[in-house]
Amino acid sequence: MCGESDIPGGDGSLVEVCGAGIEFYRTALRAGRATAAEAPGCVRAFGLVAPAVDDPEALVPIPPSVATAALAHPRERLILEQQQALAAVRASMSQAESVYRTARRKESESSQRLTPAPAITAALDEAIRGTRIELLTAHPGGRRPEEVLVKALPRTLEAHRKGVKQRTLYQHTVRAHGPTLDYIKQVTDLGVEVRTVDEVFDRMIICDRSVAFIPDMGKDHGTHALKVTDPGVVHFLVSAFEYAWERARPVVYEQDQQRPALLTDETRLHVLRLMVDGYTDAAIASRLGISPRTVASHLKKVGDLLGSNSRAQLAYLTAKSGLLEDGATTDCGCEQRS
Repeated sequence: MCGESDIPGGDGSLVEVCGAGIEFYRTALRAGRATAAEAPGCVRAFGLVAPAVDDPEALVPIPPSVATAALAHPRERLILEQQQALAAVRASMSQAESVYRTARRKESESSQRLTPAPAITAALDEAIRGTRIELLTAHPGGRRPEEVLVKALPRTLEAHRKGVKQRTLYQHTVRAHGPTLDYIKQVTDLGVEVRTVDEVFDRMIICDRSVAFIPDMGKDHGTHALKVTDPGVVHFLVSAFEYAWERARPVVYEQDQQRPALLTDETRLHVLRLMVDGYTDAAIASRLGISPRTVASHLKKVGDLLGSNSRAQLAYLTAKSGLLEDGATTDCGCEQRS
């Protein structure tokens, strides 16, 4: 006989029809009925027998397919309900997923990579056309290629016609580059403010303090750039620009000048400072936007005047001379301007 573990439990599970149950079912099939008192619990539980209509003490066999259908129906209904509940969960989560993806997409759109050069130019033109209040630009590296200046002038003129306030930063070395000075002369006559600063800063173009273009780090800035619209990042870039602007010197033309005064002595002092700090000629040239040959020329002139025989001795004599102290002047041709 089967035990309670062989029949449907409280959790709706079924185990199996026991051997005695199979024999009872076989006998019932042969005789057409069987005594109810002798039926194992499993044949009742599996629905293989049912009370006879004409004799409540007897059981008649039921086809297994009918019994299976009777057993399967409530379980199928339960499965369907679970599937519907699962579908409802997924539908609800799909809405949350849509919101999540939209938010993430907006975040990713706050920094857009631009390449190649025509894509950068098109994005810049579009941004500058939309500028209404202020345009900030910073161009490190000394002299600018003439073809770049030719492309930049129409943008500057268009912004000027709209009344956009424009400020531009270069490095001191542009004061010795004719084509860049010609460009500066044209735009300053329009009211654009131009200043130069000593050391390198990041290249950037900022429109209305809401959109910024900066180099895509580690790649050629001429063919790879980033368009940034994240307010926090743009605010940081504006702050960096303003800090450099405060340290920079205005480019001012006197009436009898063809070009603004050069800052040779100041550049030489910065060369010396970086040399004392351990920078190589190539690193100094990169930071100041000048050539390694110019760096070597500055160091040689000071070395000859101070009587040094090596780079290490020059660094020592320069530091000892007080040449790099604020406001200090010496007879070596360098003067620290305030």
